[in-house]
Amino acid sequence: MKMAIRRGIIVFIGLLLQILVSLAAYLFFIEHIFIINISFGILSFLLTLGLIKSSKNYSYTLPVIIILIAFPLIGTLLYIIIQRNKYSSKTLKSIKKSETENKKYLHQNKKIKEKIKDNSRIRYLTDFSGYPVTENNNVTYYPIGEEAFKAMIEDLKKAQKFIFFEYFIVAHGEMWQTILNILEEKASQGVDVRVMYDDLGCISTLDKSYHKELEKKGIKCVVFNRLSPIAGVIMNNRDHRKILVIDGKVAFSGGINIADEYINLNSKYGHWKDNGIRISGDAVWNYSVMFLSIWNAFKKEDTDFNKFKHNFNNNVHNGYVIPYAETPLDEEITGEDVYLNIINQANKYVYIFTPYLIIDTDMINALSLAVKRGVDVRIVIPGIPDKKIVYTLSESYVEPLVKSGVKIYKYTPGFIHSKVFISDDSIATVGTINMDYRSLYLHFECGCYFENVDIINDIKNDLLTTIKKSHEITIKEASPNFIKSIWQALLRLVAPLM
Repeated sequence: MKMAIRRGIIVFIGLLLQILVSLAAYLFFIEHIFIINISFGILSFLLTLGLIKSSKNYSYTLPVIIILIAFPLIGTLLYIIIQRNKYSSKTLKSIKKSETENKKYLHQNKKIKEKIKDNSRIRYLTDFSGYPVTENNNVTYYPIGEEAFKAMIEDLKKAQKFIFFEYFIVAHGEMWQTILNILEEKASQGVDVRVMYDDLGCISTLDKSYHKELEKKGIKCVVFNRLSPIAGVIMNNRDHRKILVIDGKVAFSGGINIADEYINLNSKYGHWKDNGIRISGDAVWNYSVMFLSIWNAFKKEDTDFNKFKHNFNNNVHNGYVIPYAETPLDEEITGEDVYLNIINQANKYVYIFTPYLIIDTDMINALSLAVKRGVDVRIVIPGIPDKKIVYTLSESYVEPLVKSGVKIYKYTPGFIHSKVFISDDSIATVGTINMDYRSLYLHFECGCYFENVDIINDIKNDLLTTIKKSHEITIKEASPNFIKSIWQALLRLVAPLM
């Protein structure tokens, strides 16, 4: 924690220095204070108009607009610094270029394309995410992290060619040490082992030079988006994905990171409810391309991704499976759009797991309208929060939803970290995408869409079993007192940063 605070302070000082330099220039011209104030006032007004015109989601841009109007000087300077860093970042440019160029590896099977031509849900996802829909898959759903971890270990031990490992958090402990021992052994056997973790996600769990230790063991490593005093907005764009691909034959994803609390060892927040999925089949390729696109943005070592593709000869007809990526570098808000499409097209029910409930007006309206159509909408959130301020902010969205008829449950035994939607016994999505602004707008994420796949029933049973262990929030409980309501309103101003 001391290391995390130290690194965080350094980054904060870097951003502060950028603002102070701008202010110093302002003070240097203090004799022209009237003209400067007028100029910044006009500039902030023009920036506000630009945001109003271009915004796709006012819930997300409103806090920025308020800051620009209320504090023309500071707000404008901060906005310019952030935008400048966003468009000048070599890291983001490299990732965008790699993602764009490597879409060529994602080919849609023509026979499946013909089958789904009238399926608007799937066509939207594949057309705009660019990730193909697949049929030939065996899928397993794990309702708890311990079960997913056990399966991961079994498959890792079988690796013969390569291991792709991409996680937001990696922390020292039994879980990581067990995996690391296998990775080190496989690397010594000539297996191509690649590990990628997020620098901010691991700021309090790994030393900043930990990648060097892995490389000494023969494990290739990329640290995503290293924290820097001049990084600016790039700090907001984190790699929140959880992907494990083994020999192109098997892929794991879901909610779990690599730390002991995710398998209920040393959890500070009661029982840690998480999940995982295992896929063996054509859908594995989508995850491989996701990983390789990011990897090669940092280490350009693969001229042909096809060498990592496994051709499955089995002919399994088990519904449709579409692993998809969310990136902050395109115009699509794929993660939220998938969620909204599921809600808007539900006829009987929508059940949801989410650790955070920090949502925009589009999502609030969609959930409320679904209830008015007669849809049974249920959301399970943590009973024990991991971040109290974020939890208080989440509670501010509970009140309008409960009043509209949405049933919201607190998982009494502890913390829910799963990110799951399921609807009408036929559709589900499982992945890393939280119902908050960071996941929906700022992070690199991944999800997996299922339609008429046999695990749908397993997912439903998991939701219903968990709801039985949870407490339904009443309207009285959802209504805050005056002081709390003021605090929640203030928190909503910075909701996009939470």
